[in-house]
Amino acid sequence: MAETFLFDIAERVLAKIGHLSVDEVRLAFNVKTDLKKLEDIMISIKAVLLDAERQQHQNEKLRLCMWKLRDIFYDAEDVIDDFKCEALRKQDAINHPNINNLKVRVLGSFRLPLSFSLKIAHKIKDINGRLGELATEWNSFGLRQCNDSRHVFCRETISFVDSSDVIGRDEDKENIISMLMKPSEDRNVPVIPVVGIGGLGKTTLAQFVYNDDRVTSLFPLKILICVSEEFDLFRLLKLIIQSVNKGERCDDSTLDALQARLRSLLNDKKFLIVLDDVWNENQAKWVELRNFLRSTNGFSPSKIIVTPRSLKVASIMSSIPPYILEGLPLEDCLTLFTKWAFNDGDERHYPNLIRIGEEIVKKCKGVPLAVRTLGSLLFQKTDESDWIYIRESEIWRLEQHENDILPVLKLSYNHLPSHLQRCFAFLSLYKKDEIYYSDRVIRLWMANGLLEHPKQNQEWEDVGKRYLNELLSRCLIQMEYDFGLYFNFKMHDLVHDLALDVSQKECKTVNSKTETVDENVRHLLLCEQKLVEVPRVLEEMKNVRTLIIQDVSKASINESLINLCVSNFKYLRALALRRSPLRALPNCIGTLKHLRDLDLAHCGGIQKLPSSFDKLRSLQSLNLEGSGLKLLPDSVQRLIELRHLEMTVEAKHLKEIRAGCWTSLQYLRLGWCKELECLPEGMQYLKSLRTLVLVFCHKLVSLPRSLKFLTKLEHLEIKYCQKINLEMEVEEEEDKDLQLSLKTFSLLELNALRDLPRLLLQGSSSTLQQLQICWCPNLSVLPARLLNLTSLHKLEIVGCIKLSAQLEGIERLTNLTELTIHGCPELSKRYRENAGKDWHKIAHIQKVVIKDEI
Repeated sequence: MAETFLFDIAERVLAKIGHLSVDEVRLAFNVKTDLKKLEDIMISIKAVLLDAERQQHQNEKLRLCMWKLRDIFYDAEDVIDDFKCEALRKQDAINHPNINNLKVRVLGSFRLPLSFSLKIAHKIKDINGRLGELATEWNSFGLRQCNDSRHVFCRETISFVDSSDVIGRDEDKENIISMLMKPSEDRNVPVIPVVGIGGLGKTTLAQFVYNDDRVTSLFPLKILICVSEEFDLFRLLKLIIQSVNKGERCDDSTLDALQARLRSLLNDKKFLIVLDDVWNENQAKWVELRNFLRSTNGFSPSKIIVTPRSLKVASIMSSIPPYILEGLPLEDCLTLFTKWAFNDGDERHYPNLIRIGEEIVKKCKGVPLAVRTLGSLLFQKTDESDWIYIRESEIWRLEQHENDILPVLKLSYNHLPSHLQRCFAFLSLYKKDEIYYSDRVIRLWMANGLLEHPKQNQEWEDVGKRYLNELLSRCLIQMEYDFGLYFNFKMHDLVHDLALDVSQKECKTVNSKTETVDENVRHLLLCEQKLVEVPRVLEEMKNVRTLIIQDVSKASINESLINLCVSNFKYLRALALRRSPLRALPNCIGTLKHLRDLDLAHCGGIQKLPSSFDKLRSLQSLNLEGSGLKLLPDSVQRLIELRHLEMTVEAKHLKEIRAGCWTSLQYLRLGWCKELECLPEGMQYLKSLRTLVLVFCHKLVSLPRSLKFLTKLEHLEIKYCQKINLEMEVEEEEDKDLQLSLKTFSLLELNALRDLPRLLLQGSSSTLQQLQICWCPNLSVLPARLLNLTSLHKLEIVGCIKLSAQLEGIERLTNLTELTIHGCPELSKRYRENAGKDWHKIAHIQKVVIKDEI
């Protein structure tokens, strides 16, 4: 099931060609014609790629041709990115002139160097030639244009299920039945969504409920249909009618006739409809069907059960919180496995196989269909070696049939838009049971150009967040904890298997046992504690774009490994060396002109950056938090594409930020800068900054007034800064019209804090949505301006023991929906529910949590 992702790659390359400025093309000598030819060829290929992707699994020659195209398209992307790299080099030379680039300063508006133009022209001609060689073979497949509509295959759902075949779902059945029995006052027919990933048994549970005697007596009329491929109103009405009146033909009926017939069949009847396997995300289509059903019987106690895999689908169809179906306990899984792996009672004769079976079942992580799939593979096999093979094999490598676990999960993948398919595949670059961090994942996607171009008033990071929310909605990932600025999440092992399967020619995990890797693999995870020497397979690779090195011992990661990667992987976009024992980066790292994401977090041995660091002009994200840097070199300020910077330095002062530097910076985090006494001068030049985080800066005493010039700043976090004082007085005349954009403001464990920064609160009075004040023991009063925060919807005050004044005027905060007060004795007493003197002032707030102690 390995994918080529060709459609998405083609879209991205064509978008990059389209975003090349006229000047960039004009300045490169003699490339315009060849570039236009490349664009035209790619457009013609892209037009039939969706048809090719559908046919590739039945046509080996087509599939191999698509892999060749993939490599050519990647090479084309590298060439187009070369334009951007050269433009950045030229801009840097203009911004930082010296004797060696005098010509660039004087002739700054003229064309790019002739050597670059000749090289780029040769590369484009070579790519066009390779595409020409493939043209005859490509055209022989007779491919046609088709729309980018993702469909799942239609299947039948029968209503009967043998209760003895359903294991471990009794409690779920009772919960659903109690929801069916619950009276409803809604004019619409109430909808109960049962949501979960493929293979969890949503359909089986719906059948189990459907056939229960209590449900049959409660709903004289029961209808179960599989929606599957397309939410077509005409088709669904026919299926409902035919289910009620067996054998009735409706093929020639109009929609009006179907509505009239449905009304006559359902009028005044109490019914239960199960809509199984729903994928529709078009709200208008659902509302149309809902209105048809409502018009048949007006207000009645009828109910509908739906079984989508997506929370988004559930929210479209129902106002009731979805019933999230969980995995089965291990004991139930083992019972189910035994049922499918043995004839009745035979398991008693094979205790050794049962022991192996327990380990096999653990791989399934509670998903019944996975248990059934592996049990079926072992049916009537009593040779211990067969069982050990299944135990040791990755599930995605095992042979599977249409209704087995991976093909069923693949339906969720097939239903993703092409850009989300590639982003999902990238999640295979993490180990199983890994905790993913949303911000790191988004930066990895950004570095590899996987995100759609932002719309107006959006940033690339916003697009990444939207993608993750989509994967959350589709239950392909599960959120663990929301930290506000980012969240962490996990992926079920079986979903991880799916990601491994669809990405196997793109992404690869390498260890000392790895003997071969396809030379065109682009993304590597190097992960092994006992790695003694550099795997030889790395020496043969040239096209790597992502390299993540983790969990390797001090003895195994050394300069020779990094030197090899830097010298071989010239098109590297992302390099992660988090927590590595490396003591220095090689100076040749400056040759990685395409590098966009460099993660050196917690590399405490790195005390300085190499002199070539300023040549990393494409760098968008740099993480130096937990490093051993003495100071931040000037070269970092020359990184004009930098959007995300996290750092730890030992210096007392940071060098002044100069005008024209860090103009793209969105996120700045200063962490564990234990000697830092003040923020750098020139903060006002960070015009694009949206997030500022200060953590464990113990000697930091104040914020500069220049923060008021950061009009795009949305998130400010200050934590564990023991000496900081935030008294920023407002200068009435100068600051009266101050307009800021702050949305979230968090203060945590600030021992010296006695007042809130009134300047920031005043400037953000119409934008601030969340305010968190925790463990500030010397804060005794909240400023009156707090009550001018008209957009505030969440206020959290914890562990502020000296805070005694009441929240005067809090009833005027009409948008406040969540108030938490913990460990603030006086405030807790005043606002205690139904007992406090001022409880009536906050009784309107939707969620109130008041506690005397933490």
